[in-house]
Amino acid sequence: MAQTFHQLGIPSDLILGIEELGIETPTPIQEKVIPFLMEDGSDLIAQAQTGTGKTAAFGLPLLTKMNPNKAEIQGLIIAPTRELAKQIGKQLFKYTKYAEDRIFVEVAAGGDKIAMQIERLSRPTHILVATPGRLIELLEAQMTLESVKYLVLDEADEMLSMGFKAELARVFKETKARKSTWLFSATFQKRVQGLIDGNLSPSAHMVKVAAKEVVNHNIDHQFSIVAREEKDDFIAKYLANHEGERGLIFVRTRAGAIRLGKELTARGHSVGVIQGDLSQKDRDKVMRAFTKERLNYLIATDVAARGIDVEGLEFVIQHQLPDAMQYYTHRSGRTARAGKKGVSLTLIEPNERSRVARLEQELSVNFTMVE
Repeated sequence: MAQTFHQLGIPSDLILGIEELGIETPTPIQEKVIPFLMEDGSDLIAQAQTGTGKTAAFGLPLLTKMNPNKAEIQGLIIAPTRELAKQIGKQLFKYTKYAEDRIFVEVAAGGDKIAMQIERLSRPTHILVATPGRLIELLEAQMTLESVKYLVLDEADEMLSMGFKAELARVFKETKARKSTWLFSATFQKRVQGLIDGNLSPSAHMVKVAAKEVVNHNIDHQFSIVAREEKDDFIAKYLANHEGERGLIFVRTRAGAIRLGKELTARGHSVGVIQGDLSQKDRDKVMRAFTKERLNYLIATDVAARGIDVEGLEFVIQHQLPDAMQYYTHRSGRTARAGKKGVSLTLIEPNERSRVARLEQELSVNFTMVE
């Protein structure tokens, strides 16, 4: 039987905030992580993918551990991208809407003026959410982390794959007064294990959420067998048949995303493209247009899509199967948010049929073939 947030130990004032967001039943990662963090709170290593409810899993306990009477940074959350950092900051702010004690959260990420961030951090700040690069810049500007008691690393594997090993080493060095470190990662390659071995307690609490527990059952998983050269036509026709709906189209490469964007735009579709070569300014411009519904569809690469959280998307189209299993969950989880229904449609080539069967088995989902 599913537990409630009250049974997990979350205070009623925070529960009011999350219920207003439509979060009523804890996810598997929340059921496993929250009681430990509320009661014990020592070092934690959790394996969980994007879309599992990680932010509430660490965010709600972290908020309860802040001392509102001390105007200093007590909690530090590190996230790999600007979008994810801002998303976490926004969620924490929403969780505290009805909080009895005011907990102040700030976000520091590249792309924003550092002088403005330094000014904001001169005000009372209890929790700082930061990207690794910007945090180092703030440390160089004489910001101190000596009051940090709780350090959270979100998507540790992504941060290491993006080359932030030295920055994370500096963060550990600068937070020597911390009581505990909570590390979340979708995968545990050698480099992640190296980060754990050098910086977390050997007796750290381990939590793992099985892939099949991650799946959102409001998503209708579909696939179509389409030859490579016919995929543009298939997608254009799909969009025409679903006029008025909004969706995200995943493409594996930057060049492929740009090419598809031009093709669909030429056919009269309202499309934006985000990929790794975009400047932060241009990326923000596209994301703003999509969020405000001035664009109906967004084409993205996996790397560029990190941290994207847009409400009300009816479908996700995967131009081709992702290279890694975790990205399927990451991609499909962009639809069917907050209890709504959604479609995840994957275009596969005739020789890829066996990969769909493997996805069904590993994720415990059923795919429907559509023409």
